[in-house]
Amino acid sequence: MIIETFSPEETFRIGEEIGQKACPGDVYTLIGDLGVGKTLFTQGVAKGLEIEEAISSPTFTIVQVYEEGRLPFYHFDVYRIGDVDEMDEVGYEDYVYGDGVSMIEWADLIEEILPEKYTRVTIEKDLSKGVDYRRITIEEIGA
Repeated sequence: MIIETFSPEETFRIGEEIGQKACPGDVYTLIGDLGVGKTLFTQGVAKGLEIEEAISSPTFTIVQVYEEGRLPFYHFDVYRIGDVDEMDEVGYEDYVYGDGVSMIEWADLIEEILPEKYTRVTIEKDLSKGVDYRRITIEEIGA
């Protein structure tokens, strides 16, 4: 599925809709360049999960855990990992194979340890269509 958005609010809303539909054990991977809106999209997912806490990118901690919503939410940012083995140190499998919802930014860097089934979300800009334009591609992998 491909969705086009033309404002940050629309991008947030697409994330929110995904969060509202999310089920225990769902894993989402988030691919896109710096500044494309991955964190904004993730904030929308958190809102859809009824999480009120401020969501920021966990760049230096690898994972942020939010447990006060409708489901636990595990927000990974693996941009700075040097080796896939580092994911064991943060309890990656416990989160991803648990009863919460996982969002993994820069997931292409750990592709070899992703579960068999997940939803890949790719966010792209196209400045010819406007500074706020985003093309969001949502694909079920291994379904």
